[in-house]
Amino acid sequence: MASIQTSPLFSSNRVNASFHVTKLPRANFSVPRKPTSDVVQELKLRGSVPFMSATNNTTQLHNSLYNSSNSTTNIKLYSILEVVADRVEMHKNVGEQRDNWNNLLLNNINMITLSAATLTAIAATFGYEGAPLLPLKISSSLLFSAATAMLLIMNKIQPSQLAEEQRIATKLFRMLQSEIQTTIAIGNPTEEDVNGFTEKVLALDKSYPLPLLGVMLEKFPAKYEPAVWWPDTKFQFEGKSKTANHGMMEKNNGWSEELEIEMREVIQVIKRKDMEDYERLGNIAIKVNKSLAIAGPLLTGVAAIGSGFVGNGSVVSDIVPVMAASMAAVINALEHGGQVGMVFEMYRNCGGFFKLLEETIESTLEEKDVEKRENGKVFEMKMALRLGRSVSQLRQLASKSASCRTQGIHIDEFASKLF
Repeated sequence: MASIQTSPLFSSNRVNASFHVTKLPRANFSVPRKPTSDVVQELKLRGSVPFMSATNNTTQLHNSLYNSSNSTTNIKLYSILEVVADRVEMHKNVGEQRDNWNNLLLNNINMITLSAATLTAIAATFGYEGAPLLPLKISSSLLFSAATAMLLIMNKIQPSQLAEEQRIATKLFRMLQSEIQTTIAIGNPTEEDVNGFTEKVLALDKSYPLPLLGVMLEKFPAKYEPAVWWPDTKFQFEGKSKTANHGMMEKNNGWSEELEIEMREVIQVIKRKDMEDYERLGNIAIKVNKSLAIAGPLLTGVAAIGSGFVGNGSVVSDIVPVMAASMAAVINALEHGGQVGMVFEMYRNCGGFFKLLEETIESTLEEKDVEKRENGKVFEMKMALRLGRSVSQLRQLASKSASCRTQGIHIDEFASKLF
């Protein structure tokens, strides 16, 4: 309790105050002591210290994994996976860079060509009035010459085709990356897996090189050839003799004689329809691209020479350089703006896709021991999905192919429904 006593305001100038605070009771707190070794030992004997046993189990599991035979193989696969991930980024960045080359070179060359054509037209217009034309002639000739040189280089390297090569390489390396991750996730990898993935990486590096000088792919080959980005796979064949009592092949590992006949019919359709069609389109793309690559620099060269004769009183000498420059700009836009080189590379990649399917099916069927093959049902499903079909549609295609071949007519359907 607290009481305050005050005197009257006019009788005293002081205020007397006194406080009485009630004392709180004393509280005793006990600090926990560190358990002795006897208590810990007792808890351990009773099994009341679970973290100790869990730590021991984790250590034993880690040691068993570290000492397992697959640990080295997994480390190698992860190392290859890191390399593949690096390749993906490299090809992606280079592809974007070369796509920028195509856009920048196309715009700059066309701008230079049209500027030179404008100067030539101005010189031709004022030539009849006796104005000095030498500065205009020199400027237009230099611009046409620069456009011709740049166009020769651009047509030689084909930036649109270079960009498409890197896009395809990026896609293939990503597929390889997913394949390695799947192999690790399934478990039990072998040294054959490591060697196989290593060969695939090296084959992709060879098929889609990054440098331009020395190892650049031929942009104007003599004829169309499908792209090949997989290593040469060597299969070991072990023949198994058939007894006379077996009229049909034994069904094993998902394989049957009907399935093998179906796969052979699919190969025939791929060869007769898909691969032939892309070979025809690829050869057309080569001829068109080669013609445009020759015509563009030729026209700018004619314009460079003709611009020196502008203003001499001849209508032909005034019209020819301007028309040649205009046609060169159109052809350049058609070739590189339309990305004819990219279209040709796309045809090469599609042809390589069908060639890979053909070799995969043939090499699988050549393996006599069905136990060494991939499971037949899984293999059939994978082939169907790669062709954009269901399993039932793939079987219908094989039946239709066999029927058409028996009747001596060509099948009117392509194997792939994707492209």
